[in-house]
Amino acid sequence: MKKRILLTSFTTWLPDQKSNSSDDLLFEVTKLDSLPCDLQFLRLLPVDIGLASAEVIAKIEEDQPDYIVCCGMAAGREKLSVEMGASCGETFLQTPIDLEKLIIGARATDISDDCGKFVCEGLYYSVLNYLGQKQLSSHCVFVHVPVLNQDNLLVILADFVLIINNLALLSNN
Repeated sequence: MKKRILLTSFTTWLPDQKSNSSDDLLFEVTKLDSLPCDLQFLRLLPVDIGLASAEVIAKIEEDQPDYIVCCGMAAGREKLSVEMGASCGETFLQTPIDLEKLIIGARATDISDDCGKFVCEGLYYSVLNYLGQKQLSSHCVFVHVPVLNQDNLLVILADFVLIINNLALLSNN
């Protein structure tokens, strides 16, 4: 049976932004066929922790994906960054996904322990907390996406597809 993977992205939050790189990347993924999993998309989430979290949790309840890959823009980074976890106050929640295995073979991806202090961390924490509270078998990871351009798009897209493929191979029990 194909793994069900929910992919999420944010909309823009500044008036001068033409797009959000997290959504640009998911748009590129929608053009691909032949991925070994059932991809579901929840694109252009509002840049608001409460609203975005509610939409993602509702989609998790509706579709019951095996994995959730939340994506956000990190304009100051040059590589994809897979986040170890997220904090709220003094509490840190870590993804149970083996990130070293997840990025095997990636060329432009690193593991980060800095999810930022913006809506990205709030959403990641909310989803990890929800999955833990409900004791669901679904697992979540957050990926920060640099600004995409003609020089990095192909390698970033290839690494992101590799991450999706690696998730499809993992056992999430």
